[in-house]
Amino acid sequence: MLHQYLPVLVFGFLGVATGAAFATLNAVLGPKRVARSVSSAAARQSDPYECGLPSEVSKTFRFGVSFYLVAMLFILFDIEVVFLYPVAAIFSAADSVFVLVEVLIFVVLLLVALAYVWRKGALDWR
Repeated sequence: MLHQYLPVLVFGFLGVATGAAFATLNAVLGPKRVARSVSSAAARQSDPYECGLPSEVSKTFRFGVSFYLVAMLFILFDIEVVFLYPVAAIFSAADSVFVLVEVLIFVVLLLVALAYVWRKGALDWR
């Protein structure tokens, strides 16, 4: 009975060991904290760069509406592409001409939706 759980235990051990190894390597080889006496400009240079946003953002900073619109459109089209996976999984067992026509109609509808969004200017970054 225990041999059935052995792969799960080995996989869990390897995951924990890999995480511990990377954390240890980061502590040993990674950059150390900058001393407080260093100027703020030099200290800011060692900060990680993230998304093009400044390291210190004021509390009144707001993202533009176009950021959220592009994010929602990305999620929408990304989720639609996920629907193609089940079709690919059953493609060899199904009537291939019928399935191919359905997939082509689905992709054409996605392209029409993308063209509509593009023409409306929703993808223009302002």
